[in-house]
Amino acid sequence: MVKARKYVVVKRFDGLPKRSDFEIVEYELPPLKDGEILIKAEWISVDPYLRAFHSAFTLPYDQFSVQVGVVQESRDPKYPIGTKVVSHKGWCDYTIAKENEIIPSNNIPDTVYKIPDLKGLSESLAVGTVGMPGVSAYFGFLDICKPKPGETVVVTGAAGAVGSLVGQIAKIKGCKVIGFAGSDEKVNWLEKELGFDKAINYKTANIEKGLKAAAPNGVDCYFDNVGGEISTIIMNQMNELGRVTICGCISVYNEDLDKLPKGAMLQPMILFKELKVEGFIIWRKFNRWNEGFSQIVEWIKNGQVKTKEHITEGFDNLYDAFIGMLNGQNMGKAVVKI
Repeated sequence: MVKARKYVVVKRFDGLPKRSDFEIVEYELPPLKDGEILIKAEWISVDPYLRAFHSAFTLPYDQFSVQVGVVQESRDPKYPIGTKVVSHKGWCDYTIAKENEIIPSNNIPDTVYKIPDLKGLSESLAVGTVGMPGVSAYFGFLDICKPKPGETVVVTGAAGAVGSLVGQIAKIKGCKVIGFAGSDEKVNWLEKELGFDKAINYKTANIEKGLKAAAPNGVDCYFDNVGGEISTIIMNQMNELGRVTICGCISVYNEDLDKLPKGAMLQPMILFKELKVEGFIIWRKFNRWNEGFSQIVEWIKNGQVKTKEHITEGFDNLYDAFIGMLNGQNMGKAVVKI
């Protein structure tokens, strides 16, 4: 018998999740059945969607998330001991999984697959730039915004795992890129390291004036990770036939949805500028993920995409990493080394 530990959400989040909302439970895993594998976690991801999807689950529930692990025991010949795999088994140190066992739960499939061919890159990238956040940026930007060379692209949450990759893809496609982030350190990183044409600290700058100065000819594509007032300002400065990808709305994830302030009416600007606004859930493109992985790895290897990780060490520190990410403490992908 293998003793495992997992985080169980036992209380409904009220605002920012509290440590007392979780319990760490120790339990024994049953013997493997035919077709199953035992996985030991090595890297676990913390992402905004963990907060966004919280209310869709019935309490108590095991905290879901993406992880990279190594097969410790196997009753599936395709996954011998030592195989590295990616799963959606969440905040646990050991788990049992089965290939192709896709169980949709609140639009989140529970599945396992072999780690992509990273061509020597860190395996931690399989929960980041070459994982779910990476393909969120890749398909969310390219399939919806359909950028053209010379166009102006704006990204919010630009220093995060998804936003930082969107901006770099936009530069590869020949676009002018403007990013919004929450500190001068992040602004400098976006401009000096990632090649953004302009980055703006939304906490200290006049957003409307700053955007007009950076994009005097308007905005063609907007990749929205944040929502809220900043999105209203950006959409108001978009050009006719502009395209908007709604990837996230982290600005309201910790708010009581029944008490949100009334927002500006977006319909007139969408109508008269003939904007295309589309939200997407990346799991719906699961059968295309390998296509995105291959291209992203190629871009990293040839130097067109740079990666950055905010690494926290220790299973017991998963909560701290989660809260730090929600508070914007990370630059690049927030990930926990187990």
